[in-house]
Amino acid sequence: MRSEKFTRAWFAVTAVVALAGLVTQVVATAGDPGGRVANLLCFFTIDSNLLVLGTSALVALGRARGRLFTVLWLDALTGIIVTGIVYQVALAGLYDLHGLSLFSDTMLHKVTPILFVLGWLLAGPRGALTWRTVWWSLLYPLAWLAFTLPRGAITGFYPYPFVDAGALGYGEVTLNCVFIGLFFTALAAAALLYDRRFVRLGSGA
Repeated sequence: MRSEKFTRAWFAVTAVVALAGLVTQVVATAGDPGGRVANLLCFFTIDSNLLVLGTSALVALGRARGRLFTVLWLDALTGIIVTGIVYQVALAGLYDLHGLSLFSDTMLHKVTPILFVLGWLLAGPRGALTWRTVWWSLLYPLAWLAFTLPRGAITGFYPYPFVDAGALGYGEVTLNCVFIGLFFTALAAAALLYDRRFVRLGSGA
């Protein structure tokens, strides 16, 4: 079991890294003649890093408590894992990035996921996850889809090729979303089971 001081320090660093990635992404987008800052909230990467920033900051400040925090924590964990894996599998290499865009891309898709997941594996928080938490956490990807797809239909902007209903059609997009949703659910359930096993081992059960 890691000390509280170590845990708070680790997640303070994680929060700073996530913040640096988010800020530089906003600056890079604002400086791009074709970029729109308003589109950033459509990106699952941005939303998951915002969750990582918020929950990591609460842990660093010693205020990580309550049911809402637990749900947001699980959303941050599963969201940032999905971000890292989907980026590596489907998105890496699609864009030629330089300067601030390359820096923010590295922070948001690589460094933050590694720091947050390692922090959870090494230090917790532990013992708060339940099956109810898992089900509540699914509201996050559903809310993201409920925002992104209708907005895309209106504006024509889709943040990722696999949710571009204009190019793929809603049938294929639905299949892609179901697959990612099942992956999200499996990750949340695996996190719960890992957490329970760790708690049992720690108690000597």
